[in-house]
Amino acid sequence: MGWLFYTDARVKSYADEKAEITRLCTFATETQQTTLVKASKVGSTWYAAARVSSLDGTPIEDATYVIGKDGSFTFGAVFLTKYDDGCWGYKDMEESAGPVQSQAPLGLLALLSELKDPGSYAHAWRQRCRDWAAIPDYAEGDRVQLANAVTLTDGSSCEVFTVTHYRRGRQKRRCYRNAETGVLVRLSRQTLAGSKLISSVKAGASPVLTEFFESLQD
Repeated sequence: MGWLFYTDARVKSYADEKAEITRLCTFATETQQTTLVKASKVGSTWYAAARVSSLDGTPIEDATYVIGKDGSFTFGAVFLTKYDDGCWGYKDMEESAGPVQSQAPLGLLALLSELKDPGSYAHAWRQRCRDWAAIPDYAEGDRVQLANAVTLTDGSSCEVFTVTHYRRGRQKRRCYRNAETGVLVRLSRQTLAGSKLISSVKAGASPVLTEFFESLQD
């Protein structure tokens, strides 16, 4: 499905967006109904968990999801959103369609029904979401080693950085200091996947923690 934009300016705020996501995930046929269980926005993308249940008591069958004891199943959906000339638009995908965006919160994933096929697109999407959530959120002063060295704009490469920040106006923005040159660089969160903590400022007051972090370098 392509993008759909609203030209009537009905969506202007976060609350409007959430209300529209709720409406889009709430509908019924003669025998089944779908209702929103939870919706979370990450960046400009909305992630939703929606439950499908029977209206007339007819058992639900589905090729992708394991039906729960209550006769329902809950699936994940992704809504890409953006504003174009003040008009809000969205593009929706069900998790089994293999969406690229995969930053759904773990709490939302926990609400989804078990999958029948461990090799499905939905299974791979959920794993990517878990991998994203597992990327460490380092603290100021932490010394970090990347899983893969990055190439900088000057052509050099580096894999060890210290977490720091710089200011742009009143905003404080995270960056990383190259351990070899001292140059400040910006690294995407994805770049930190698989990285490890070499040393932490939090360990400074504890010999036990210091010994632990030093052991990570072995």
